[in-house]
Amino acid sequence: MTRRLRRAVSGSAILGLAAILAAGPALALDLTKKRENLPDLVLGNDEGNDFVVENKDIELESGKAYRLRIVAKGHQEYKFYATEFFRYIWWNQIVIEHKEIHGGGPPDHFEFDDPGEIAIEFVAIKPGKYTWEARGLEAKGVAGTITVK
Repeated sequence: MTRRLRRAVSGSAILGLAAILAAGPALALDLTKKRENLPDLVLGNDEGNDFVVENKDIELESGKAYRLRIVAKGHQEYKFYATEFFRYIWWNQIVIEHKEIHGGGPPDHFEFDDPGEIAIEFVAIKPGKYTWEARGLEAKGVAGTITVK
């Protein structure tokens, strides 16, 4: 390859990289619109078992957008903690009763005083195996994992 050709190829590569970096925010916006709806993580059930959990172990892929509904059906006070996981995702929004919360940082935990749901929309960022728990109810099985590959 001649010196002139190498410079042309190198210049083209730099321009291509610059175009990708400039489009980064636009690509992230498109990513959130193509999110995958995960199966609901359900705490308790309609039959009165407050300590059963549906879909307690969740697997995700880094770099993908997701929507997860956390649904409390039981009549316990569920304090849902996934602190480490919350730190390593990019938050798009939190939705409670069709009201959206947008912000720059992760919440500490979600608390359900009554049956209801909280939906979170996010992009999984850092691979790892994270635990979640309903604080105080872990010994009764109200806990699980979120694995990001």
